[in-house]
Amino acid sequence: MNRDSLSAEQAILTRRSVRAFLPTPVDQATVEKILELASRSPSGSNIQPWKVRVFAGERRLAVSAAIHAALDRDGDEAHQREWNYYPVNWREPFLARRRKIGWDLYGLMGIKKGDFEATEKQRRRNYDFFDAPVGMIFTLDEDLEMGSWLDLGIYIGAVMIAARGMGLDTCPQAALANVHLVLREQLGIPPNEVVICGMGLGHADPDAPENKLVTERAPARDFATFDGF
Repeated sequence: MNRDSLSAEQAILTRRSVRAFLPTPVDQATVEKILELASRSPSGSNIQPWKVRVFAGERRLAVSAAIHAALDRDGDEAHQREWNYYPVNWREPFLARRRKIGWDLYGLMGIKKGDFEATEKQRRRNYDFFDAPVGMIFTLDEDLEMGSWLDLGIYIGAVMIAARGMGLDTCPQAALANVHLVLREQLGIPPNEVVICGMGLGHADPDAPENKLVTERAPARDFATFDGF
């Protein structure tokens, strides 16, 4: 075992969505190991439906540049994801949780409520993968059913835990599904695949204030029932 490896419990407890990465490269062999470890995730009838496009270095920068150019040219309205990630009608307790993490994050960064220019600038950093040296895009074949979407979610979670176990950090990014048209052109993603999300992978910048964010989690008794114990 690598001396820097974390236990499963440590990897889970220290996993977070990092929004500022160091430029330190991550080699291809390490990324392949992470993806292969995560492929032990369960999937219905072991169909393993996940697909991942991985790009790094200058290629990652070129993909980000193409995204920004398209958004500047067309406007955000012309770039929308093919499916709904968030609820169409927000309600509690989800709305309060969404607002809390937003203002907790912006507070750490010194972004005040109503500063739309600063919040938009921060939102756009999704398309730079928050400066992560490695970017990933996850897709599924469009003819697959809901079970495969669940399988992919399990796989993505395993990717993040495997990366953390190896001393790396990640940020899963639903925002990248918005720019699927650009990603298709840049990465050769065919029309019969649905772009689900992206992810930045690398080493967290320990000095970035946004990386000080510690999110809250509800205790098990808030979402689970227990019987027969």
